[in-house]
Amino acid sequence: MITVVNDAYINAWSVVDLMRKIREKTPTGKIVLVLDNARYQACYVVRSAAHMMHIELLYLPPYSPNLNLIERVWKFIRKKCLNCVYHQNFEVFSKAINGCISSFGTEHKEELATLPKWNFQTFASTGEAA
Repeated sequence: MITVVNDAYINAWSVVDLMRKIREKTPTGKIVLVLDNARYQACYVVRSAAHMMHIELLYLPPYSPNLNLIERVWKFIRKKCLNCVYHQNFEVFSKAINGCISSFGTEHKEELATLPKWNFQTFASTGEAA
């Protein structure tokens, strides 16, 4: 898991920092970054930086949170280490999140394996006209 820690607001430069870290970890080869349509992710700064780093940006369709896997990860993190817990300051809050993330490959591995599955309701075509 590659992360960017920020104690203010996420903006275009935060996304560029994340892309830089991803490219550093994978210096060669194709990278496709899947993003939602947040304004700061679709702006000129992010698109230009992605182009310069040879990163392809793939934007999810609007209003499709079921396709956004990071939302599932955040829900998992909130459930495991943030719900009903008071964190005295940002450092303690950040350590709780980082501790949860660092155990993704061990303690939480089996639970996390279920997140990317398509666990949402679909409607089969019945062939009848509505």
